[in-house]
Amino acid sequence: MASSSSNTEWSAEAEIAELRRKVEALMNDRVAPAVSELAGRAEGVAQHAVSTARRETERVGQAVRDQPIAALAMAAAAGFLVALLARR
Repeated sequence: MASSSSNTEWSAEAEIAELRRKVEALMNDRVAPAVSELAGRAEGVAQHAVSTARRETERVGQAVRDQPIAALAMAAAAGFLVALLARR
């Protein structure tokens, strides 16, 4: 009887070890490369966003330098609208 219980425990442990090995192989073969690829894509998107933000900041700065009165009027109007919305 003890032998049967011992064999069942060994069988379960061996099966768990085999499942662990398979999961580890799956992680190494499929999951890790997919995560790496997604990280590379995310980095590219982030770099694009940064360059776009810098370009647009320069464009707005140039527009303010070219037309300072219009920029001041737009800033005042935006402040007025924010104040109206904040009162509600």
